[in-house]
Amino acid sequence: MDSLRSAKAAVSPRASFLSGLKTGSGLAAASFLLAVSFGAISTSQGWGHLAPVICSMAVFSGSAQFALLATLGSGGGIAGAVTSAALINSRFIPMGIAVAGDLRGGRFRRALEGQAVVDGSWAAAHLGGGRFDRYLLFGATAIQWPAWVAGTALGVVVSPDPDLLHRLGLDVLTPALFVALLFDEVRRERINRLPALLGAALAAGLIVFLPAGPALVGAALAALVALFRAPAPPPAGPESAEEAKGAEAAGQADEADKAVQPVHSDEEVAR
Repeated sequence: MDSLRSAKAAVSPRASFLSGLKTGSGLAAASFLLAVSFGAISTSQGWGHLAPVICSMAVFSGSAQFALLATLGSGGGIAGAVTSAALINSRFIPMGIAVAGDLRGGRFRRALEGQAVVDGSWAAAHLGGGRFDRYLLFGATAIQWPAWVAGTALGVVVSPDPDLLHRLGLDVLTPALFVALLFDEVRRERINRLPALLGAALAAGLIVFLPAGPALVGAALAALVALFRAPAPPPAGPESAEEAKGAEAAGQADEADKAVQPVHSDEEVAR
């Protein structure tokens, strides 16, 4: 398992970036459809034609942007809308801390590279053991951002029925992709299985009493379980087993050499 991840980490930057583009293409397709809905809803709420596109270019966060729509659409003020969006985007603080060790350059460059940290890209770029493939991260985000902006622009221009995606069932694409990423992460690292199962149980229980947003926030607490679980030591591979046998054979040979060497007393040495 670790050897596979080491090989993945050793892939050339170009290959990692292309792999990121391939991985992010599915996320980009889902983001495009979701952005069409955002553009249509924002236009229907009187945002105009330019504001939704600028918002998508600058914020680039579906959850935060829909929080803005929900707050403003229910009569909330600008301050409340911005606060709700900021609270949702606060998840990027621990995500940024996790990936910070794999970014490069000075403060400005690291801050610029950190803009590639979005949910799907961050999950796809995780190599395990707290390490991330930065070029895969860049590639996965590079294809999602233009798809999000283009989808918003299309929604503004075409202005389809905001409920169209729900009627067609296309709104489940993004959750389905995240579930696929979750399954891949759980399959690669056994330590993640208990937090994933506990999070699913918490979400299923809380959704009965709470809206989806608070229920998911409560389910995220299951991730704290991983802090108290030490990762299992990596299994010994064929190479390490051969090295151990070689070391054991060398030790036995040394003991045999010592056994056949003549032993001289101090008196014999003095003579």
